[in-house]
Amino acid sequence: MLIQKFARLGAATLAIVTFSGCSQAGGLGGILGSVLGGGHDNQTKVVYQNQNYSVSSLENGDQVTARVQQTQNGGYYTDYVQVDQSVSTNTGGTSNAQVQSLQGSVRRVDVANGWFELSANSNVVLTVSMPYNASRADVQRFQNLRNGDNVRFYGVYLNNSRVELRQFY
Repeated sequence: MLIQKFARLGAATLAIVTFSGCSQAGGLGGILGSVLGGGHDNQTKVVYQNQNYSVSSLENGDQVTARVQQTQNGGYYTDYVQVDQSVSTNTGGTSNAQVQSLQGSVRRVDVANGWFELSANSNVVLTVSMPYNASRADVQRFQNLRNGDNVRFYGVYLNNSRVELRQFY
């Protein structure tokens, strides 16, 4: 009975990690860290197309499958992440590869989840997410955003209402 309990718990955790790979709330490395309590490090093996990469190579929007292990003290960690589809190679009709210059007025900021809403031209509202590997200057600028601030930045459209920030200017 105890083995079944751990098996169900491990399967549920794996499902959370797998679905989190599709999340648009932030970088996957950060998601894994928050879900698993810092359960990845330089010992975590990341594999994409039979090549090894570091955890920092994971990008927001990557679709992954992760192996989740339980420690003796009840914590969790992942030691293996398989990238099933990289957001960088996604050609599913979105303009992932095209960086664009954008500007507008900040409507709302969610620092905890790494995004802000922007009222752009013609009252178009965009949700702008921070990348996992943002520069220190961009992170500081993001953390200082307030409603009503006018911002200019380079970004990549994830869909017609979501943009990932590349750099403030």
